[in-house]
Amino acid sequence: MKVVVTGGAGFIGSNLAEELLKKHEVTVIDNLSTGRIENLDQIIDKINFIEGSITDLSLLKEAFAGSDTVFHQAAIPSVQRSVDNPIASNEANVEGTLKVLVAARDCNVRKTVYASSSSAYGDTPMLPKREDMKPNPKSPYAISKLAGEYYCRVFSEVYGLKTACLRYFNVYGPRQNPASQYAAVIPKFITRVLAREPPVIYGDGTQTRDFTFVKDVVQANILAMQTPAEGVFNIACGQRVSLNELAGKIMEITGIKLDPIYDEPRQGDVKDSLADISEARRELGYEPDFNLDSGLEETIRWFRKK
Repeated sequence: MKVVVTGGAGFIGSNLAEELLKKHEVTVIDNLSTGRIENLDQIIDKINFIEGSITDLSLLKEAFAGSDTVFHQAAIPSVQRSVDNPIASNEANVEGTLKVLVAARDCNVRKTVYASSSSAYGDTPMLPKREDMKPNPKSPYAISKLAGEYYCRVFSEVYGLKTACLRYFNVYGPRQNPASQYAAVIPKFITRVLAREPPVIYGDGTQTRDFTFVKDVVQANILAMQTPAEGVFNIACGQRVSLNELAGKIMEITGIKLDPIYDEPRQGDVKDSLADISEARRELGYEPDFNLDSGLEETIRWFRKK
């Protein structure tokens, strides 16, 4: 089949495009604002790469023509980035998602798989997070991702476009960029420890996360394409760990012992996160293949090579 990955030069998108290419014809759309062309080095001569923005409707329609599935990964990521620049986040994540759905509808795409975020739950104290819980977004990023979910549901109900929304929980793995000031915690911890620099923890380190290895996220996207399931699904490992424990695991695997540096908590961050993944198991057949230890080992091997 012909499939399209928006944001396909990004961390998750490039891993997804590489796996899809084993069985399908793949088009990648990316404006390289946060994605990196080197993420596609292994497959660039085997895909159709389009450098462009998801806010360009005519470009999307041209790219989507004849496609079976669109995997909408493109976004301006990061809670903190959205706090710093909410207008840019809204333009990319809300306006861009709307145009992706319009183009998919107009091109008779069978299904759109949308990359959503666990940030939609906010800091509701109940754990684990279930899809039927009331959203409580605490950042412009979370609001933008939730708006995308609502647009997906409406396009399913009004226009008959099949959609599945995958709420990712703290994805990590090879190709994740540690250099940005908005980088996720795991690549930052790993690169600092490998450089013999102590990891920086915002807050007291007791906050917990449900870290999800990127290959499990790729698996979930492909299952969403293959199954008739629609709606919202948590995609996670189903286990939580504190940032203090995470730093300890990384130092144990690398064999480098350092004392973390503690800094002020960051605005918009939630205290605890843990997913109930029973709905994804039931409807998608999703089952994570990696726990945190095995995922960290593979991730650290990749960063060591780099």
